[in-house]
Amino acid sequence: MTMIGINPLRTVAKKTVNRIVKAIPPVKFKTNGKMTNAVKWVGQHISSPENRLILGVTALMSQPFIDLHNRHVDERTKEVSAARTVAKIIAGTTTGVIVRYACIAAANAFTHKPGPGVKKLSTLFYPINSKITTKKLNKYINFMGTALSLGVMMFTNFLIDAPLTKFLTNKFISNIDNKKALKNKSINLPRKSLDEFIKSSANNVKGVNNDKC
Repeated sequence: MTMIGINPLRTVAKKTVNRIVKAIPPVKFKTNGKMTNAVKWVGQHISSPENRLILGVTALMSQPFIDLHNRHVDERTKEVSAARTVAKIIAGTTTGVIVRYACIAAANAFTHKPGPGVKKLSTLFYPINSKITTKKLNKYINFMGTALSLGVMMFTNFLIDAPLTKFLTNKFISNIDNKKALKNKSINLPRKSLDEFIKSSANNVKGVNNDKC
């Protein structure tokens, strides 16, 4: 009964999606040789760790400012939200980049071509039944390392990211509160009146003259 009810829904959903796709007009982008070469260079040289670092830096340059300019919350909530956002970005980016680099290095260590003197464990990920060039092998290693890092980060998100985010958030909020306290302290310091200042200055000068005598 369940399959009988689900299949017609799938058919209707597929037809609806196909109609929407056909209704969208095709768009052609005019590109020159420089743009094409730039896209190719990015695809060949920017691997998963660099991509994660770029995303982290971009987020760090934009998201905290959005939190600080939120008009719907009070000033304290803005500060706490921005501190938490910065901490989360730093923790996530740092862990993500390190894990990705480590997993790609591990994939590289286990993707050696079988041959004399090569340990069997070192050929664990090598595609034995296919002819592969050095360029394609490097892409394959990056893919294997990225796939491995996704599995590893399922654990590091709870074991490292969450505690590190909490630690950094508390540090940032503590620094904000300390700066506010110092600022309020300097503003509320008692100031001497003009008469007291003149009197104390005269006494100091008198005392210096007596010492000279």
